[in-house]
Amino acid sequence: QVQLVESGGGLVQPGGSLRLSCAASGFTFSTYSMSWFRQAPGKERELVASITNGITDYASAVKGRFTISRDNAKNTVYLQMNSLKAEDTAVYFCKARLWTEYWGQGTQVTVSS
Repeated sequence: QVQLVESGGGLVQPGGSLRLSCAASGFTFSTYSMSWFRQAPGKERELVASITNGITDYASAVKGRFTISRDNAKNTVYLQMNSLKAEDTAVYFCKARLWTEYWGQGTQVTVSS
C-alpha cells in the first residue's frame, strides 16, 4: 500500500522557519522524482520545489528561502522553509512521480503574526 505522509506544518511568525517531512512507503522511493506543491485558499495548486536524480528546482517565489532534500535510506523528502512570508500560507503536499504519481494528504502551513 502506497503512502505519503507529510508532517511538520504549523503556525509560524513571518521571518520564521519550518521543516516539512514526507515519509514514503509502499514503493521504491529512491527511483522516484519527489516534489513539494502547495495550495492556498482560492488558488490553484502550484509546484514549490522538486528533486530528481539529485537535481533540485524551485519556484521563483521560494528560491533562496526554501531547500528540498531527500534521504533515500529513510524514504523521506524534506522541505526546509526559511524567511517565511504570509504569502507562503497554504496546504503543502508532497508528490512522488515515476511512471505514475502518488500524493500525500497535505500539511497546513500558516504564516501569521
